[in-house]
Amino acid sequence: MSHTSLAPSDPASTRAPGPGAAPGPDPRALAERHGLTVSGARPPLPEYLRLLWHRRHFIAAFATARLTATYATAKLGQLWQVVTPLLNAGVYYLIFGLLIGTRKHVPDFIPFLVTGVFIFTFTQNSVLTGTRAISGNLGLVRALHFPRACLPVSICLAQLQQLLFSIGVLMLILLGCGQLPTWSWLLVVPALALQFVFNTGLAMIMARLGSRTPDLAQLMPFLTRTWMYASGVMFSIDVVLKGKDVPGFVAALLHANPAAVYIDLVRFALIDSFTSRQLPPHIWAFAAGWALLAGVTGFVYFWKAEERYGRG
Repeated sequence: MSHTSLAPSDPASTRAPGPGAAPGPDPRALAERHGLTVSGARPPLPEYLRLLWHRRHFIAAFATARLTATYATAKLGQLWQVVTPLLNAGVYYLIFGLLIGTRKHVPDFIPFLVTGVFIFTFTQNSVLTGTRAISGNLGLVRALHFPRACLPVSICLAQLQQLLFSIGVLMLILLGCGQLPTWSWLLVVPALALQFVFNTGLAMIMARLGSRTPDLAQLMPFLTRTWMYASGVMFSIDVVLKGKDVPGFVAALLHANPAAVYIDLVRFALIDSFTSRQLPPHIWAFAAGWALLAGVTGFVYFWKAEERYGRG
């Protein structure tokens, strides 16, 4: 009975090529030839901007969904978007307006106070929620590939949508206090547009910092509260500084404070008694400068860590 023997496999086929053998193809060149890229690699800045614009519909949808989900379990639902800042304004009116007597030194104190609370809340919430933009959405970051800047941008867009509800209530308060609509009310649009750019840039900076240090989110409420007291939300900075021996650079810093700048611009646009004499010089240049500085710096700073988000 004959047996058929199977020839063993050639061990040379599993060995590395010898010194005289032709080298295999370069993996990097092969990947480039077929258009393959490293998964999660940071794209060049112009390409990153293009990808972000391509995801603009996702940003808008995510912002709306986030805003809706925030009050989904509350009985009043979306009304809390307006009730919350109004309650804050009511508390500040009780403490600063009645108990401390700030209202005696500020004409139209109720519109003055409510405007300050609404505008500062826009920046405050953008910073607080921006700090958790990455660390609070790790599941989404690790599961899907998209420009991570979509998250802080959508968060600030959600805060802008919430502010627009508050602005509607503010208009009713202004009318109730005898402030009639004028052409100056249109100045609110460029002021809020600049503030949105500033908030987004600041949120991007905090999103990157918060992605590496989640405990930062616990510290930020104390920092933003201190910022609020230095921004003239409940009082006039000029009235507080009047008659006090304050160094000139301190007064300049208080007036150049970006939160105070945007608050003053909206007050000037909406309140008749808040005139241009109460505005610091070159305030529109300050507003545009803060928006440009924070927007560009925040975007580039966030982009530089694109490939590290959600890892480790």
